[in-house]
Amino acid sequence: MTTSHNEQRLLLLKMLDDAFDKPGWHGPNLRSTIRRVTSEQAVWRPGRQRKNIAEITLHCAYWKYTVRRRITGAKRGSFILKGSNWFDLPTRLAALTWKSYMKILVDEHLALRDAISKAPWPMLCQTAKGPTKSPAGHIFGIAMHDTYHAGQIQTIKALQKK
Repeated sequence: MTTSHNEQRLLLLKMLDDAFDKPGWHGPNLRSTIRRVTSEQAVWRPGRQRKNIAEITLHCAYWKYTVRRRITGAKRGSFILKGSNWFDLPTRLAALTWKSYMKILVDEHLALRDAISKAPWPMLCQTAKGPTKSPAGHIFGIAMHDTYHAGQIQTIKALQKK
């Protein structure tokens, strides 16, 4: 039995959504881990030199942007915030700033979904030169990335209670 390209695309989108905002057997998805986090909780660090929830949230948004950029060919440096990967954030955040960070994550997820939906299937499967994976491989990876960081955020939240 073979699967169509459309079925394969839908599977990639399902993996992406399950890790981000759909109920899963694996535990909380990324979006649910930050849903009720306050701005104070978002900047709390579990230890010196450790990442906080706000930094992880923007890191996840940035990598969704990066995968989308690889699919669409958008120019580098077009992320909504200056910087890349890990962002230096203040030790205090206004509630509205934290909400804007959560919105950036959601917006990047939706933009990535849109790019995946519109991209020609052969392009999603095309492997670039060098060690780079195909865009489909990056999509699979970003779903795993969301799942990993959801677990990390849950751990930070548990440490906050101690």
